[in-house]
Amino acid sequence: MGMSTPVLESLFLKYRPDYVGMLDFSPISTGKFNQSYWVDSEEGQYVIRVAPSRRNVFVFYERGMMAQEPQIHALVRAETAVPVPRILGFDDSQTLIAHDYMLMDALPGRPLTEIDNPKFDFVLGQLGEMLAQVHQLHAVQYGYLGIHKPMQPQTHWVDAFAIMWNKLVDDIVGVRHYSKAESVFVRGLLEAHLRLFDRKVPASLLHMDVWHQNILVDEQSQITGLLDWDRALWGDPEIEFAVLDYCGLSGPAFWEGYGQERDTSPEAKIRQVFYLLYELQKYIVIEQGRRRNAQKAHQYKQQVFSIIAQSFDIN
Repeated sequence: MGMSTPVLESLFLKYRPDYVGMLDFSPISTGKFNQSYWVDSEEGQYVIRVAPSRRNVFVFYERGMMAQEPQIHALVRAETAVPVPRILGFDDSQTLIAHDYMLMDALPGRPLTEIDNPKFDFVLGQLGEMLAQVHQLHAVQYGYLGIHKPMQPQTHWVDAFAIMWNKLVDDIVGVRHYSKAESVFVRGLLEAHLRLFDRKVPASLLHMDVWHQNILVDEQSQITGLLDWDRALWGDPEIEFAVLDYCGLSGPAFWEGYGQERDTSPEAKIRQVFYLLYELQKYIVIEQGRRRNAQKAHQYKQQVFSIIAQSFDIN
């Protein structure tokens, strides 16, 4: 349900209290998690992003995740050449509306999905260059480190990923799409291969939601924005690559831009399967818990177990 103009005006004016001109608001059709609006003012264009109600069903790292974006945007803007919006304000007090929200600058360009005949390889090359810069930003701990605190930070990636995997399985059990036996099986599958994740890898900043609608481009296919950093994670870049695989964004041009070859060792290929499964399993929770689509959730579950059957020798 859309928000009224007076409510949107109050959200804008909280962070622009001296503004006295005309304002025009229009909904942004892209994006599936937050509700967003264009704000056209006499001095430029802004965006208001409104998080879902806290009463919704979330994947464990989604609850309150907007809170980590201001810090991440500031870091990426300061330390890389990646185009991300300046955030003017973030409010989780829920005093003006019963939602968290933020006000930020609008960036030029349109989502890649809305561009006719984009130069796709050119876009992938730029994306590779940008994510290479992002992945050079390191933390001293691993996991979801934002102030929404969805997990305890870890000093080793293997421990962080084990926690993430098991929390996600907990969520799927919570929406009743894994039985106890299935959850034991899926947890045990990772446990049997956990040694492959016990390796020295920097805690890199990972976007974890790079897909066509979060990439803004202009008419020349130049990337003008990389959006929606609320799912950001600190860990192994290989898990980011699995998301790109799933979204069809990891072609040869991406790797040329990224500047290094992908690890194709047998160990890396097994990790790649687990990272893909991590990405896929979240949709079981999203489809059942938020969208009330049991059939779609079951389809994702079937896909997960099909991949497991194809990838592992299960006796």
